[in-house]
Amino acid sequence: MAPEHGATPAAAVLPVVQGLADDRAKLYHDLVYNSLNEPARRSLEAMMGYEYQSDFAKKYVAEGRQQGEAELLLRLLERKFGLLDPKTRSRVRSADAERLLNWGERLLADEQLEDIFES
Repeated sequence: MAPEHGATPAAAVLPVVQGLADDRAKLYHDLVYNSLNEPARRSLEAMMGYEYQSDFAKKYVAEGRQQGEAELLLRLLERKFGLLDPKTRSRVRSADAERLLNWGERLLADEQLEDIFES
């Protein structure tokens, strides 16, 4: 069976899960989705527009995305300004998503590292 065909059984199972209590259904949706390999996940997303259902999964996906954004910003800052001190790295890693976005936008225009972090 081709890897992407795993999405077909998953698409059949997920509607059955709808009959469960809401919290349990959300958890099983996420469990089925995470059991798939990457090609099957993409195929399921294309068929159903899948998004994580449980609050637990949404929280950890958001945290992972925010960590990724922080790491990308750190790489861009180092590319433009050179090695960053530990305090700056910690500041970026502990920032919320909105602040990371703001700093990322300022990175494009500001010529001094300190200017990026000014309020």
